[in-house]
Amino acid sequence: MGTRSSAERDAITVEIAFALMTGVLVAGLVFAAVAVPTYYWELPPVLLTGAAGAAGLVFVARIVHVLRGFRGRPGQPGRPG
Repeated sequence: MGTRSSAERDAITVEIAFALMTGVLVAGLVFAAVAVPTYYWELPPVLLTGAAGAAGLVFVARIVHVLRGFRGRPGQPGRPG
């Protein structure tokens, strides 16, 4: 493991922030998609627990998806760029 340049550290920071923000956004949308009908049609409250669980799974999946797609330094063999 070598030292990273300032640009590489900045790229990693931006990628992590992007993963977290989009993860929160998608998780919020999934939660709302289940929670709003639950309140509107007076469905069982246990669906809110399911909505929270689904939102948590989507949040983690989004973060993993974004960060696994991040390849680091461009121009290295086997990496795009």
